Amino acid sequence: MVFALKTGQVLHRFSARDGREVILRTPRWEDVDDLLELINSLIEEEADLPFEAKKTREEEVDWLARGMAQVEKGEAFYMVAEVDGRVIASADISRGKFRCMSHLGDLGIVIKSGYRDLGIGTEIMKFLIGQAREMGLKVLTLRVFSTNERAQHVYRKVGFKEVGRVPKAVYRNGKYIDDIIMALELV
Repeated sequence: MVFALKTGQVLHRFSARDGREVILRTPRWEDVDDLLELINSLIEEEADLPFEAKKTREEEVDWLARGMAQVEKGEAFYMVAEVDGRVIASADISRGKFRCMSHLGDLGIVIKSGYRDLGIGTEIMKFLIGQAREMGLKVLTLRVFSTNERAQHVYRKVGFKEVGRVPKAVYRNGKYIDDIIMALELV
């Protein structure tokens, strides 16, 4: 199913716990620098991500171009969260690549430090679950490092359950970390 979403289209507005307005919208080309700052800030803080090297502007432009192309083909949904005119979070749902898996969506979300524990992640997840239903998906999956208890709490709160675990999937700072697979059935 292809969705006719325009770049920068406002999808939802809400207030964070600290009173600031959060705007969920589709990304636009002008977001590339904010998105680059977002991902590199997460790498700097050594957030639980599967990559460790900072991204270049060219890599971020390529990533955004691929994402927008996937959206145009109906293979994915991308959105950003904006506070005070700046992108503070990014999220996506990618549809299974094969016809026999087209009912399956893989969800990803990142939130900048300073904007966590304000209800923003929970609200984004609730919106994404609704969007997944509109896309006709039946199951949503995501992956989260076992060390990311804050994210696991949010995912459980909106209904995700652990369905698998890859032990010692990541080696970081002298420790092995499990990769947890979580799922939510939408039917």
